[in-house]
Amino acid sequence: MGAFSSIVLLVYVAATLLSISEGSERIHSLIRQPVAGTVSAESDPAGFSCLSWRFGVETKNIRDLPTVPKVCQHYVADYMLGDQFLQDSKVVTEEAFKYAKTVKLAGDGKDIWILDVDDSLITHVDFYAQNGFGTEIFDVTALINYLAQGISPALPESLKLYRRLLRLGFKIVLLTGRMEPSRNFTESNLKNVGYHSWEKLILRETGEWNDTTQRAHKSAERRKLVESGYRIIGNMGDQWCDLLGDYPGHRTFKLPNPVFYTE
Repeated sequence: MGAFSSIVLLVYVAATLLSISEGSERIHSLIRQPVAGTVSAESDPAGFSCLSWRFGVETKNIRDLPTVPKVCQHYVADYMLGDQFLQDSKVVTEEAFKYAKTVKLAGDGKDIWILDVDDSLITHVDFYAQNGFGTEIFDVTALINYLAQGISPALPESLKLYRRLLRLGFKIVLLTGRMEPSRNFTESNLKNVGYHSWEKLILRETGEWNDTTQRAHKSAERRKLVESGYRIIGNMGDQWCDLLGDYPGHRTFKLPNPVFYTE
């Protein structure tokens, strides 16, 4: 490798590490505001355990979740803004990478890894902080307006996995429940925080912005991918609707998200 090539490589590596570091710092730099009327412990005086509640949600034992219990607002805030959320995410992404390394790719460009976008690649934790960390029903219009700003930071461990998958030779397909009119600001946000070189970014053509059709949409799009010759090797998302249904992939990986639930 020549001197110029070595310099280019060093600059690229430095930029990559800086991007991941900035994403992590952005998440940790969010200021925690006091939450009135809630408790900071893992359970309230009456014995309700927010830690056990979160476990029930993540394992899909607690379903049809309208909102986060009010008593758990401070707990969810501490979790989302603290080290535990990043550590839990790292466990998932490291297992995904461990599996990815065992796969022998066909070399025809048809081995794909599907990734959800919202709260899987980028986080909206600052929006949640302004809206009760899931204890309030989300204002859909306010959420769309927030997304349109394109300021959501990358989830550091997800970005690291994304780059590893590209280096291994996987084609990346981003499958999101966002609507087609959001394509431009979605692409801009993703590129600005370090995501690039995806094979496809699949959005919904029509329909309401709600949870009821997410699973059907993603199942239908995965079916189209398989029928067009792609092989879904891996699939990662923060909601069960990302991973259930038809053609989920050879392996699925569930990221943590206690703020809301979509099956």
